[in-house]
Amino acid sequence: MIKSMTGYGRAVQVFSGLEITAEIRAVNNRYLDCSVKLPRLYSYAEDPIKQRVKASVARGKVDVLFTIAHPAGTDATVQLNRPVVEGYLRAMGELVREYGVRDDIAVSTLARLPDVFTLAEPEKDEEAQAAALLAAAENALAQFNDMRTAEGAALEADLRARSKTILDLVSQVEARSPQAVAEYREKLEARMQEILAGAVDENRILTEAAIYADKVAVDEETVRLRSHLKQMDAMLTAGGTIGRKLDFLVQEMNRETNTIGSKCSDLALSQIVVEIKAELEKIREQIQNIE
Repeated sequence: MIKSMTGYGRAVQVFSGLEITAEIRAVNNRYLDCSVKLPRLYSYAEDPIKQRVKASVARGKVDVLFTIAHPAGTDATVQLNRPVVEGYLRAMGELVREYGVRDDIAVSTLARLPDVFTLAEPEKDEEAQAAALLAAAENALAQFNDMRTAEGAALEADLRARSKTILDLVSQVEARSPQAVAEYREKLEARMQEILAGAVDENRILTEAAIYADKVAVDEETVRLRSHLKQMDAMLTAGGTIGRKLDFLVQEMNRETNTIGSKCSDLALSQIVVEIKAELEKIREQIQNIE
């Protein structure tokens, strides 16, 4: 199966009086870019969580956000961070003395500054806390991957439908190409009869028609297009991380289609080529979402 790069998951884990909420969201990105945001007191768990995400996700910009609530009744206490406060006061005193600004330092001013207060908790087992954080991350990751898998299934269905449409259009190109040559020969013969008043050189008509047929032949391009579409079908069936491979394959299909368009002066064929290119563009847009 294939997966979308976009998704969302959320899980809540209760551990030793803490309510841990983990949220995972991702958007498209060329490579894997994983960011884990934890409260400072729990930063020691960042690396194992990031490694767990990397084991499950191959591409995308993934943000993992943790919120940790301390319910009423817990023994966590707010403490004054004295070294930081003293540093702020010294720096503010220098402002007053050296620059002559008004000394209006108040508690409300200091309270808004970063790191003035710290949340102190009784010592806890960091290993157990890290396990609880990781468990929350894994539960959120499971939801996240379920959403990505569901979106991937929808993308696969759409790609297969568009691939079938292109195959039908390729068949139309293959059917129309000989007709275009035959029509060219008829027009050439009529033109020569008009110019030469009926004294038509049949060999010349055959030669000109053969040259034209060789010039507008698209057999090689349609064979390669069919091959590329078959490869895409095989990739979708195999699943896994195929987004980049599909992107390259669509570039190749576009190249073959452009070559067909450059060879065809027939209006009907040109219209079919436009339809193929429109379908390929829709496929290209869709595969930007595939991991």
